Amino acid sequence: MAKSNPFEFLQQVRSEASKVTWPTRKETMVTTGMVLLMIVVASLFFLFTDTVIRWLLALVLGIGR
Repeated sequence: MAKSNPFEFLQQVRSEASKVTWPTRKETMVTTGMVLLMIVVASLFFLFTDTVIRWLLALVLGIGR
């Protein structure tokens, strides 16, 4: 790989950075909202699953009566 001087490297970095497309504020807010919604859904799923497994184990093992 050929070495380039620092000035040439910075020009290449600026060139590549100009190709980046950043999300709009609306896209960022929608995506953030979806992530938070999925966190709540996953949390409720695992809470429900844990509760069911705990209840079944207590039923099978006869504890908690």
